[in-house]
Amino acid sequence: MNNATQHPVALGRFARTVRALSYVCGFIAASLVALAVVVVCHMVFVRYMLNQSTIWQTDLITYCITAATFIGSPYVLMTRGHVNVNVLPLYLSSRPRFVLALFASLTSAAFCAVMTVLTFLFWKEAWDQRWLSDTMWRARLWIPYSAMPIGLGLLTLQYMVDIAALVTGRDAPFDIPIEPQA
Repeated sequence: MNNATQHPVALGRFARTVRALSYVCGFIAASLVALAVVVVCHMVFVRYMLNQSTIWQTDLITYCITAATFIGSPYVLMTRGHVNVNVLPLYLSSRPRFVLALFASLTSAAFCAVMTVLTFLFWKEAWDQRWLSDTMWRARLWIPYSAMPIGLGLLTLQYMVDIAALVTGRDAPFDIPIEPQA
């Protein structure tokens, strides 16, 4: 196999791996939301039927929903589940649409990469200083904080896959089919 054919194979393998990870992230995010729903039901039962106080439920629900947001973001990007306004791209010709899509993706990937580093440093501080929540539950905060660098790191990788697919022509800019040249 020569060097020219190795790059598309390696790129395809990388894209499949990142997409598989994004799919797993979607499953984990959905599971976290389901867990939060079950815990809310438990909390209501304990609070109003058994007339007992709730200690850990509110924290766990907050952590689950926040983690689902961060960890689920690569899946949302992969499936194009986010809100996308295509007014400007619809009125652009192919080349400016491509440039705009590339600029938007590169800017988003750069933002996510910076946020990955910053949230990792935040997580590390929580780990090193053994931060605990201020509630009675006293949860170790490095656990819920880990969702931020994990989710943003995988989101950055998913953006890289999307950029590679855009540059190689595997995906159309903004998923708008390219009109044939006259």
